[in-house]
Amino acid sequence: MKSFRQAVEANDHAAIEALLAEDVVFTSPVAFKPYPGKAITAAILRGVARVLTDFRYVREITGEDGRDHALVFEARVGDRAITGCDFLHLDEHGLIDDFMVMVRPLSAAQALSEAMGAQFARIAAEASGAARAGGVSSADGA
Repeated sequence: MKSFRQAVEANDHAAIEALLAEDVVFTSPVAFKPYPGKAITAAILRGVARVLTDFRYVREITGEDGRDHALVFEARVGDRAITGCDFLHLDEHGLIDDFMVMVRPLSAAQALSEAMGAQFARIAAEASGAARAGGVSSADGA
């Protein structure tokens, strides 16, 4: 999805958030339960931008119906190189309603888990503040 890729590559978090459906579900590569809702998903994506460096998309694959996309990326988390894929599904309005991330290798996934864990209090506070401002209930995460 070109608009999402451009927003990520420009580090434009307002544009990224505008592409998320209110009922988007984010599935993390390192958390057990998915995170439902736009506020928590946007906050997680801002957290990811703080912990991944040298981020770049290297390949984009689009499904036949144009609603499924896979964006392969490379980045660094600390001293670890990480390769991953953002799997996006678009709703009938062209907004992202399903966002799943997978990463490799295991050592990089573990480094990502630790780095995101250190961010999670800030992520939860951002999501809670956004939910209060928008009148939406916050996700309970885990």
